[in-house]
Amino acid sequence: MSIRHALLALLSEGPKYGLQLRQEFESRTGEVWPLNVGQVYTTLQRLERDGLVESEDSGGEGPQNVFTITPTGSDELRNWLRMPPDVVPPPRDELVIKVLVAMRVPGVDLPELLQVHRRHLVQVMQEYTRLKSEITEGEVEVSIVVDSELFRIEAIVRWLDTTDARLKRLPARTVDRSPTRVGRRIAGVRR
Repeated sequence: MSIRHALLALLSEGPKYGLQLRQEFESRTGEVWPLNVGQVYTTLQRLERDGLVESEDSGGEGPQNVFTITPTGSDELRNWLRMPPDVVPPPRDELVIKVLVAMRVPGVDLPELLQVHRRHLVQVMQEYTRLKSEITEGEVEVSIVVDSELFRIEAIVRWLDTTDARLKRLPARTVDRSPTRVGRRIAGVRR
């Protein structure tokens, strides 16, 4: 997540203090991504250095400055919002690594291993579904985060199901133990 651009988005609504930006960021993201106030001020300093925001001393007690987005900052925000995010190489997903490693460990019951993880994820999905039923109409941010997590976990469950089906089609434990070059094959996928 780009804190830099999230702060620009909040400033596009009008001038704000650093602490106010932190509170609004956490509120807008459903309080799922806590933000360190030091990170807010460091990011604001960089934004100011880059000409994307301006600050002025509030004149009140304490060192609080009011930050305002500049026209260049508004352009930067609009460009960022329209730019599709990078589709990065597969992350170091612990579950994928566990399955790949388990395929080569003698005595591991792969279908049972996959089922253990599937059961856990279904349980987490049930918890999110329960939470979703408790969300009020006004908690749009929380709804968006919960939906995102439900879809993400559902995709992992589908991956587990597909992996299980693929492994069941293999002859009895005749996994090719020669090294593979998954990274090189995957690197050729258009990003």
